[in-house]
Amino acid sequence: MPLGGGNKCGRCSKTVYFAEEVLCDGRSFHKSCFLCMVCRKSLDSTTVAVRMDEVYCKSCYGKKYGPKGYGYGQGAGTLSMDGGQSLGITPEMPAAHSPTTNTNPSKLAQKFGCSDRCPRCGKAVYAAEKVIGAGSAWHKTGCFTCASCGKSLESTTLSDKDGEIYCKGCYGKNFGPKGFGYGLGAGALAHTQ
Repeated sequence: MPLGGGNKCGRCSKTVYFAEEVLCDGRSFHKSCFLCMVCRKSLDSTTVAVRMDEVYCKSCYGKKYGPKGYGYGQGAGTLSMDGGQSLGITPEMPAAHSPTTNTNPSKLAQKFGCSDRCPRCGKAVYAAEKVIGAGSAWHKTGCFTCASCGKSLESTTLSDKDGEIYCKGCYGKNFGPKGFGYGLGAGALAHTQ
């Protein structure tokens, strides 16, 4: 302890007496000087963050020195449009807009970024009406049906052959094994030629 009664304050450089002393990172502060460098909030041992010779609250420290980008927010204040200019942060300028290379001729498809085409009707398939089956995107109503009988299908009840989709029954009749004993139910003993 130097002569004159106490240590020097890390903020105002005046003498800090024992009754008003706050210790942080080996330095002494007046209770009234122990404030965040940015927002001037009063600090304590649970809210302080130190960088070099500067003290910050954890919120301001995170904004100024923490990771940036989507997913690094902390609490309700993360959705603000604050670019950090008050903290000395210069925002990065976005790259110039370049047109897309989408070769899809549909104006709606270009606007909404759709590139899947239904194998049955050849039209664009959007997310709200998309069903995946046999490795392709189909329209849920009208197109995602059996090629033989027209029965509506589900992704778990279909079979595919040469890019077309069939219900299990029609697939078995058209492409399954033929002969006695390979039938599907009561008509199983029907003679096929």
